[in-house]
Amino acid sequence: MDIQLIDHIELFVDDAEEAALGLRDQFGFAVAGRGGARTGLRGCESVLLRQHNITLLVTSATSPDHRAAEYVERHGQGVGVIGLRVDDAQAAFAEALERGALPVAPPESFGPEGAEVVFASVSGFGDVEHRFVSRGRPDGPFAPLIEETDWDRSGEGLFTEIDHLAVCVPAGTLKETVHAYEEIFGLRQTFEEQIVVGSQAMDSKVVQNGSGRLTLTIIEPDVTRAPGQIDRFIEAHDGAGVQHIAFLTEDILTAVPKSAERGVRFLTTPRSYYEALGSRLGPIGVPVEALRELNVLADRDPAGVMLQIFTESRHTRGTLFYELIDRRGASTFGSNNIKALYEAVDRQQTSIPTGQA
Repeated sequence: MDIQLIDHIELFVDDAEEAALGLRDQFGFAVAGRGGARTGLRGCESVLLRQHNITLLVTSATSPDHRAAEYVERHGQGVGVIGLRVDDAQAAFAEALERGALPVAPPESFGPEGAEVVFASVSGFGDVEHRFVSRGRPDGPFAPLIEETDWDRSGEGLFTEIDHLAVCVPAGTLKETVHAYEEIFGLRQTFEEQIVVGSQAMDSKVVQNGSGRLTLTIIEPDVTRAPGQIDRFIEAHDGAGVQHIAFLTEDILTAVPKSAERGVRFLTTPRSYYEALGSRLGPIGVPVEALRELNVLADRDPAGVMLQIFTESRHTRGTLFYELIDRRGASTFGSNNIKALYEAVDRQQTSIPTGQA
């Protein structure tokens, strides 16, 4: 199974228009299309967003029978579908079923010969589905019943593609989840570690496709330690789900202040983190004071430097949030920053009133 890249992410939300305009205003996405009863889309309304190589579909149910309604009722707003680009969606669907995947939606083809789009879905983790997508024309329409509009492909978008998705799974399921991605989807494990933060701990493994353009960081809590924020995510989300989406940027020192001006709220980092940064990493090509001012984290691996920052969750349950990541040669995920991230998320989550958790 030759998965090429993430074709799109579909978010299930309460109000598609409101959520899409929030992503437009805060992260600079362009509204590239809409679908609903007027265009023949049944049971839901969707807004298509694009920015460079990132495509988001934001969907809310207009009928209780639509899958988005059940998803939002159980999990709150979040990632419901990860679209996977393949050469032949029908063949990928059949192969995935042979390897043990559960079907969600059979193959369906749309459009004229030579420019057809084929969708077919199987189960992933929790209630998240994987939608195989093959396109006769990569630059063709996104999907039927989505009425597309012109959008500025050369605009001021700060993000180029989805770098990775972080996935939280219940304790005891990390190994089987990774095994499923290896056996069913042909991904390979590229990294693993245990992260200890005070009295809590978590285990993580990274799986990727051959090109590295589909990367999942999968995390489970260590139940031999005190409950922590991964446990809280799984409880608030009611099961496995996407904890954060990482947007790749070529200039994080520009992306952060521009995003903040647009209303994005970022997690903060204690000053003590930056006091030790120079001795820990050595020269990184960016003044430490500039990172401190913006709360940007830094790490290094043998290939280079990586800069990253995480947003606050804007959801009532305190679940899904976003990451901005700037890779300056580095190919790993900021292992030395995980402690700072989880301490920051802990500070935010513990500030959420009990009735909203």
